[in-house]
Amino acid sequence: MLPALVLIAAVALGENTAKAKPLNVLYIMSDDHAAHAVGSYGGRLSGLNPTPVLDSLADEGLLFENVFVNNSICIPSRASIISGQYPQTNTVLDLDTKMPFERQYLPNVFKDMGYQTALIGKWHLGVEPDFDYWKVMVAEGEQGTYFDPDFQEIGMTFGGTRDHPDLPVIKTKGHSSDVITDLTLEWLENGRDKKKPFFLMHHYKAPHDMFENAPRYDEYLEDEIIPEPSSLYSDPYWGSEGTRGYGDGMRDRIGTSVSARHNQRHYVDLLNGGPTTNPAKDTFDAYQTYVKRYLRCVKGVDDNLNRLFEYLKKEGLWENTIIVYTSDQGMMLGEHDLQDKRWIYEESIHMPFIVRHPKAKYSGLRNDMMISNTDFGPTLIELAGGKVPSQMQGRSFASVIETGKADEKWDDAVYYRYWMHMIHHDVPAHFGIRTKEYKLIFYYGRHYDEERMGTKAFHWLEKSNLIDQTPVAWELYDMVNDPEERVNLYGKDGYEDVTRELKQRLKKMREDLNETDEGYPKLQAIIDTHWDK
Repeated sequence: MLPALVLIAAVALGENTAKAKPLNVLYIMSDDHAAHAVGSYGGRLSGLNPTPVLDSLADEGLLFENVFVNNSICIPSRASIISGQYPQTNTVLDLDTKMPFERQYLPNVFKDMGYQTALIGKWHLGVEPDFDYWKVMVAEGEQGTYFDPDFQEIGMTFGGTRDHPDLPVIKTKGHSSDVITDLTLEWLENGRDKKKPFFLMHHYKAPHDMFENAPRYDEYLEDEIIPEPSSLYSDPYWGSEGTRGYGDGMRDRIGTSVSARHNQRHYVDLLNGGPTTNPAKDTFDAYQTYVKRYLRCVKGVDDNLNRLFEYLKKEGLWENTIIVYTSDQGMMLGEHDLQDKRWIYEESIHMPFIVRHPKAKYSGLRNDMMISNTDFGPTLIELAGGKVPSQMQGRSFASVIETGKADEKWDDAVYYRYWMHMIHHDVPAHFGIRTKEYKLIFYYGRHYDEERMGTKAFHWLEKSNLIDQTPVAWELYDMVNDPEERVNLYGKDGYEDVTRELKQRLKKMREDLNETDEGYPKLQAIIDTHWDK
């Protein structure tokens, strides 16, 4: 029989060993799921109860209210998350750039910590994932299809190799949200090494346009009238010459619209068959069709998360797995009569970010720190007990998740830049700063690649607007008193000091983040000419 002291020591050692056991990390990311389309974030859509499963996750964990993408388009956002770097550092500025293989710092750090790494679903970075196991969507420009999606796969037997130029395409049947969930459940059940902790990135295609839901949701919200944004029909004080043109002369070509406003791409045409003699009704019908289709895709994601979470609970993984839910960016759902993302406006850059830490002593907390998607990688690494590599520019907020207490030294501003001037959705290039109180935006109106100037914005259309220089302008919004960004305050009396301070902060932020335009002399000349105007 062991002496009492030895027995106590053995028990204590067992407890310490148990405490030191690494937690699994499950990172869930949808595509274009705007924060205001998650019930727990409030807003005009919350009364529709679109996401009860995600809302329950927030009730058990921590909801971050102010999380923003640094470049609201799929590939650059995903590259920043994987690399922990801003676009000019990781070199991924737009949809035409492939992610450098060697900058996949996030999965590699987890490998070094002894985790088994896996990626299932949408990848869209133009380079092979550097994970132990991956099964990613192919075709449709790596977006994958909503129905019967094709995949490529490697590493099911714990390892993987890069020497496979001719991987076979794997056919599947069903809606992508269902299929991706099935694949993740299969890997959790039969594919993972159960002796190791896992870092799993589970990525949905939904609710990316063109919003194809599973047939079982066809009647969902059918009898509902979806609340409209206040800026859908009229928005006279929003914007600037950079977004409206001189004397509103560019209103028919800036930004894909819900109404029939845009001269090439609008939802009255794409979703409802074209204009009638009643423009207001056309806009109403197009908006209702758009948001219902969008929310049906959201509902499919939420229901599939229920399946995933129930499996984790049944298999005893719920209490040793950190769960993160987010999206690669937000989405304009008719605000300012705009569709798609790309813009610096709130609905486009605002990302949901909900975390459940199984060892946390809190539940149902909310946090209002200003966080960038560049901070995700460092945070996930520190949550797993790792050290953030020096190459990452983002900062970790892991301690906030672990304790529930805000970091009082955290910066109250984030940086944003959209590079793809007038491509696809006729959105002018711009950058800006978002603080808790204000948002300052500079529209410089030119593509960084001079060879793109004068080419077609919609390259697949016979008739298209051309990519040309658009007016240069500033915008300023009071995010406390005007959270819907209805009134541009730039140049208004009483805002001189605020503007001056924000410009100074923006300039320093661009320098600190390696986001200046020294390598683009024509852009720099525009900035220099208009900075103080």
